[in-house]
Amino acid sequence: MANENVENVDEGQIESIEVTAEERLAKANETVRNYSFGTAAFGVIPAPGIDLVGMTSVQLAMLHKLSSIYDVKFTKSLARNAAAALLGGGVPFLAGATVASALKAVPFVGAYVAVLTQPALGGAAAYALGKVFIQHFESGGTFLTFDPNKVRAYYEEMLAEGGEKSAA
Repeated sequence: MANENVENVDEGQIESIEVTAEERLAKANETVRNYSFGTAAFGVIPAPGIDLVGMTSVQLAMLHKLSSIYDVKFTKSLARNAAAALLGGGVPFLAGATVASALKAVPFVGAYVAVLTQPALGGAAAYALGKVFIQHFESGGTFLTFDPNKVRAYYEEMLAEGGEKSAA
């Protein structure tokens, strides 16, 4: 029966489907770029802790947007757990983000250093998180099937790429 459906589809329709997939990927990449900037923007908030809450909220909003692009059911708790499992594996990164946030409490120099580093850290993390979920959703995955251990190497690669883009 599946072959009958394929036989009844003309080439113009197949090209249309391919363009749609390309457009979906382009829209997903644009979403990651925009939300990475949004996450980075929260890094300049001078209040310790509030910046991390804001960054986390933007990253969850990005996952919600990506799930809608890929027609994947979004559940805030599943998305938060998936993101935490992935980001939690990057303990050096999390430690850096927490230290950068805490530095904002140190008068003068601390806030200055934190405002210079935290936006880059947050933007890179959002970029990597988004890229991992694009790859996962492109392969037909959902939040329920997400396994952070299987994508850890790709996450680290995208974190480095996101750091380069943030520094540029």
